Amino acid sequence: MQENYQPLSIEQDVQDAWEASGVFNVSESSTQDDCTDAEGRIMQGAITEKYYCLSMFPYPSGKLHMGHVRNYTIGDVISRYQRMLGKNVLQPMGWDAFGLPAENAAMQHGVHPADWTYENIDYMRAQLKRLGFGYDWSRELATCDPEYYKWEQWFFLKLLAKGLVYKKTAPVNWCPHDMTVLANEQVIDGCCWRCDTKVERKEIAQWFLKITAYGDELLESLQTLDGWPEQVKTMQANWIGRSEGVEMDFPVPDMAQPLRIYTTRPDTLMGVTYLAVAAEHPLALKAAESNADISAFIDECKLMETSEAAMETMEKRGIDSGIKALHPVSGEPVPVWIANFVLMGYGTGAVMAVPAHDQRDYEFALKYGIAIKQVIFAKDGENDDDCSEQAYTVKGILKNSGQFDGLTSEQAFVAISEALEKDHKGLRKTNFRLRDWGVSRQRYWGAPIPVIYCDDCGTLPVPEKDLPVTLPTDVVLDGSQSPLVAHPTFSHTTCPTCGKAACRETDTFDTFMESSWYFARFTCRDVGKGREQRAASFASSKADTMLDAGAKYWLPVDHYIGGIEHAILHLLYARFYTKLMRDEGLLVCDEPFKKLLTQGMVLKDGSKMSKSKGNTVDPQSLIDQYGADTVRLFIMFAAPPEQSLEWSDSGVEGAFRFLKRLWKQAYLHIQEGRSPSALDKASLTEEQQVVRRHLHQTIQKVSHDMGVRHIFNTAIAANMELVNTLVKFNDDSDNGKAIRQEVLEAIVLMLAPIVPHICHQLWLDLGHKKAVVSESWPEVDNAALEQDSIELVIQVNGKLRSKISVPATASSDEVQMIALNDEHVRRFILDKPVKKVIVVPKKLVNIVV
Repeated sequence: MQENYQPLSIEQDVQDAWEASGVFNVSESSTQDDCTDAEGRIMQGAITEKYYCLSMFPYPSGKLHMGHVRNYTIGDVISRYQRMLGKNVLQPMGWDAFGLPAENAAMQHGVHPADWTYENIDYMRAQLKRLGFGYDWSRELATCDPEYYKWEQWFFLKLLAKGLVYKKTAPVNWCPHDMTVLANEQVIDGCCWRCDTKVERKEIAQWFLKITAYGDELLESLQTLDGWPEQVKTMQANWIGRSEGVEMDFPVPDMAQPLRIYTTRPDTLMGVTYLAVAAEHPLALKAAESNADISAFIDECKLMETSEAAMETMEKRGIDSGIKALHPVSGEPVPVWIANFVLMGYGTGAVMAVPAHDQRDYEFALKYGIAIKQVIFAKDGENDDDCSEQAYTVKGILKNSGQFDGLTSEQAFVAISEALEKDHKGLRKTNFRLRDWGVSRQRYWGAPIPVIYCDDCGTLPVPEKDLPVTLPTDVVLDGSQSPLVAHPTFSHTTCPTCGKAACRETDTFDTFMESSWYFARFTCRDVGKGREQRAASFASSKADTMLDAGAKYWLPVDHYIGGIEHAILHLLYARFYTKLMRDEGLLVCDEPFKKLLTQGMVLKDGSKMSKSKGNTVDPQSLIDQYGADTVRLFIMFAAPPEQSLEWSDSGVEGAFRFLKRLWKQAYLHIQEGRSPSALDKASLTEEQQVVRRHLHQTIQKVSHDMGVRHIFNTAIAANMELVNTLVKFNDDSDNGKAIRQEVLEAIVLMLAPIVPHICHQLWLDLGHKKAVVSESWPEVDNAALEQDSIELVIQVNGKLRSKISVPATASSDEVQMIALNDEHVRRFILDKPVKKVIVVPKKLVNIVV
């Protein structure tokens, strides 16, 4: 064994050994190796529990950042720990490779997006390997590979046939810089989340997935996700936004269609004093035909932001349409206003306004001089129901409501909905805040939507035999329009039904489509392809199904790791896709991820690391200076996974010093020579018993921290304390050497998931033939935890005053007597009467005087 710790040479040798052995490549086999019994008969392997651990795959931007390193280190530590528990562990890696950054880089640097993407993948793959992550690289995938998105196109057509996909013209958020549609969630403070350009409203035809058809299940099955943070489940539940209400019609004279609205407060119906419609509503457009002011207002609304945050804070503006609708119960005329706070894409694009009982409606009514009619009053003076300064929004008793006077809000909900249903003017309905998922994007670097348009036959799916629809490589990327629209031949095809000339869809899929099912594709044995095979013709692929039997074996993912910023979009879409694949017979699970760990950000100087702030740290330079294990150790020690991690150069140096100290202890032990005999537990000295007790207490604690709490910094701290104990343990006897060997072996095993390279080498140096990566987690020797006496802390009125040693078998009364007679304690009690004595077994005694 070399005297000094030299991480760079050690780590490269260890990684070469892992790669040569293929130790992290796994199969769906559910048995361990066969073995023989005492008589030499072959016994069938024991059933092995599977464990699928997955960290959210990266976008191949060029280089790993510290957020990546933290995410993937956490996942690797969990995977290696579960492997040591004897489980069949799958930990794959791939690339979320489609997206606008590749297109923008292509325009900036004059390279094709595919070349830029694959070059980045090659570099980042090497970085991941250099960090020692135990991935099954045989399953590597890139979502821009036609072999991958072929099945995405195939599945889209299955959903189209089921009626779960449709196309409609809809108002959308449009980024004029990237020239593509943005989901509401992708609009931040009125600007594009990618390029910060001011977003516009635009009407274009879009493809949608009917996620609302699964709204109930998506909401209800959140209750089964016991391994998810409550914060994430609450965010999803709020986003889905299930509500019970009534849909009703307000007839409009001289118009064929009534004005349909939805409300969760039908008890306030008799307080309606105006209706509000979206600027894109047909009634608004009709009013604009003969009114220049209305037309100008509608044009202004097209430029406004429609994200929730913006809608909440923007000035509420409107204009009277001049049209009146009729109240469905009283028949009285109700003015119809066009308002900027009503969106055509939400509900029916029209709302009923009750100023007395909704604060937004109240402020709008005051601004434009619209009547305010109070119909809900407090029960027996419980609340201040005065509406002179603000809306009264709580439920109560109905007044000024005709036949419904005297009913409670709850009773009125039923009575009014029944009255409307009886007159065929409304019905009770469950609505969702959730909107259908618009998946069309007007860009090049994405999976083409497999649809054909024929003048005679209409909209048709691309025949399955013609999948995948691949991207042309000879495109012009100049930012002026979609490259697929501008391409001379891509859109030209023939109708699969009549054979006449037809047009191909030129939109590509939202990149969230690819990341909504990649976790399932990883489970297929044919998924891994080398770079050369990706570049080869698609005909060479052997894949004949979207998912194989591996998906039913491995899924759901047992532990999923990623940032809290994905709590809504990615995680909701992945849950939706899982249910779609289940209903297609491809999966047998209802949810994709059993446990979810949302790791915190990496900060420096109190701010999130970013290039614009100039506070980034290059992982590669740290690896070159200290080695991968030091980086991994610091990342896991600096903070619990869910909390933000504050970067510290001195913390990195401290992690490196600890590894050198551990190496030195192993070196000194090996130089002195291991014990020639096994540990004789019957003849241990008191000091030897104390060291062994500390060892097995540490194993017990670390096992709980890593396996149950998933808190790794405390597990590392416990090992650091154990190393300190080892440094102070100077015992050259045979038992002393055997204990030193036992302690070192246990430390190496406990730290192996966190710092695998140094532990690999130390395990071999300590005399083992099998690599530590294939060893089992250390077991607690319960006998070593037993002790004749225990030390207790003594407090007087909550303040530490002494420590005592008592027999381990002492009763509570005996402990009290010993504590009260302690000379240090007696000085603080003096002649004061003792009110009570609180004994916390094996920890402390608190005397209250």
